[in-house]
Amino acid sequence: MKLQAPRFWSVPRIGPAAFLLRPFGTIATRLTRRRLKKSGFQAPVPVLCCGNITVGGTGKTPLTLDLVQRLIERGHHPHILSRGHGGRERGPLEVNPGRASARDVGDEPLLLARAAPTWIGPDRGQTARLAIGQGADCIVMDDGFQNASLQKDVSILVVDGAVGFGNAQVMPAGPLREPVMDGLKRAQVVVIIGDDRHNLLLTLPPFLFKTQARLVPGPEIRGLQGRRVVAFAGIGRPEKFFSMLQDAGVTPVRSLPFPDHHTYSNNDIQRLETLRRESGTTLVTTAKDAVKLPPAFRAQVTVVNVELLWADPKAPDHILDLLFPLS
Repeated sequence: MKLQAPRFWSVPRIGPAAFLLRPFGTIATRLTRRRLKKSGFQAPVPVLCCGNITVGGTGKTPLTLDLVQRLIERGHHPHILSRGHGGRERGPLEVNPGRASARDVGDEPLLLARAAPTWIGPDRGQTARLAIGQGADCIVMDDGFQNASLQKDVSILVVDGAVGFGNAQVMPAGPLREPVMDGLKRAQVVVIIGDDRHNLLLTLPPFLFKTQARLVPGPEIRGLQGRRVVAFAGIGRPEKFFSMLQDAGVTPVRSLPFPDHHTYSNNDIQRLETLRRESGTTLVTTAKDAVKLPPAFRAQVTVVNVELLWADPKAPDHILDLLFPLS
């Protein structure tokens, strides 16, 4: 069971707990800065990184899938790199979506591999070499903003607009993996997912290209309107999924949050199956959760995919033009 983030992480001011933990955040900052001074592999193809500086879900994977699809539509052959969080395989290896399970490679890589060839491994330079050897003409990193083993050409900082940077302190004093300005100096683009509740579009440095997008449900949502729904999700912030359903006119009678990358046990499945058997109840979950469910049970669950709706429809093309400058 993963621990929930402390409440003081999301408080704008620095409270007593955060103040006492700041020295540990300072140590973590020094270690991160030292690690990032290392020179990683310079790939002979463009490298795009979708990352963040906060713990928890920000929307990196939907953004990765969106940009990968656009690269394919442009005629490119992108390969995706992931660490493989939550899987027992260390890599480096290419994910085979027809044979691998989420327990093997992690839930996100299994989902990504349906869109484009996907590799897992902690050393992104190593997996990039393998991907290029298999025909990749560009690399898209799902996470890895603080990974120095591969040099990036374009780095996108993905921010959850609802939480922003929390109390702006580095773990364990706050939710940050590194200080905000450290991350912004290495980024070329900031994508805010959801409502910009902290006015980041107006306050972030002008040298960054800033844009906004929100997650919207796929067409399968239409079949759920007016039905008795029980929703469950094990993502970075499950409440985002539940809110998305409500915004689309689907109000769950129950919403069951699980920790990010949660592995569903037999007890979990039995509990959900009991709820499903209630009169007229439909179970609903995310695509990321669906890949971790047993096939027989998965067939009884409605999967709601998410897509990105860009505030500026031209923004994603601008980002990809940074990766492949127009001649």
